[in-house]
Amino acid sequence: MDRIASIGLDIAKQVFQVHGADSQGATLFNRKLRRSEVRPFFEKLSPCIVAMEACGSAHYWGREISALGHEVRILPAQYVKPFVTRGKTDAADAIAISQALKRPDIRSVSVKTAAQQAATMVLSTRTFFVRQRANAINALRGFMAEFGLVANRGVTNVGKLVAVLSERGDAGIPPAARLMLDEILAEIETLTARIQLIDDQIAAHAKQDEDIRRLTAIPGIGTLTAATIQAHVPDPGRFRSARHFSAWLGLTPKQNSSGEKLRLGEISRMGNSDLRSLLYVGAMGVLSAARRFGTRSGWLRRLMDKRPFKVVAIALANKTARVIWALLTKGGSYQAPADLAGNL
Repeated sequence: MDRIASIGLDIAKQVFQVHGADSQGATLFNRKLRRSEVRPFFEKLSPCIVAMEACGSAHYWGREISALGHEVRILPAQYVKPFVTRGKTDAADAIAISQALKRPDIRSVSVKTAAQQAATMVLSTRTFFVRQRANAINALRGFMAEFGLVANRGVTNVGKLVAVLSERGDAGIPPAARLMLDEILAEIETLTARIQLIDDQIAAHAKQDEDIRRLTAIPGIGTLTAATIQAHVPDPGRFRSARHFSAWLGLTPKQNSSGEKLRLGEISRMGNSDLRSLLYVGAMGVLSAARRFGTRSGWLRRLMDKRPFKVVAIALANKTARVIWALLTKGGSYQAPADLAGNL
């Protein structure tokens, strides 16, 4: 057991697979562990490097194993998959994790603290409730259309649907249908209240956090976006440059290049989809304001004249991501460039 230099740990709910290797990479063992055996197993080992794939419980086990004196590295799953030789078994997955660990160009994921996981849970719960509310609104709109009651799309027009339903009263709507419509309306009201409660919690935290206050000074960055950045990017210094951060978010083009021919396609859409979507929506808001009130930014004006609206929004989101990285890694407060002063 003293010869063990690294371990590839394949995490599961009940049955775990551990692959031990020496300093030369030779396999020492590849065995299964029940969930209750995992902690006692690592307690008996001398400190070594323990690698695992990034997944739902990886950060929990990362904290548990780190507390026993081991060095934990959480590897992105998409970088481990190419090392799976043949088939799909727990033993092959554990070996693949050990093989990926040897590659110096594969960056590991920082182990999150319990507080950081709680912050991401708040945002994930809000997203869950928003999705449920959208489903309920779509169901309400579809059912009401069956009886000739329609209104414009969007959350803000739900009140118009309720008003139309009240105006019609029970005329033409069977009692059973009316009961179901009332139930859906009650569900929408409950979900709206839950979302507002979470928004109030995020706003209260934002008032006490200096980083969030500095981020919200950037055009297109609101409290929710700033809180999402803080939760999902606890250590922006791990990115070597602003471009690496933007590429991690999936806001840079995919390459299909060979020889001296450089081919750039659509954005890669890698990384955190929620954060990327928030940056895109914020950029759309900035562009809408620029269309309506104008902008002194020559870069933005030239881009809006030449490229489609949504393409410009992606470019602006990319630029905003780079500003975020610079602000979080180098400190200071956001200062609008000279050609942006007094705008946006």
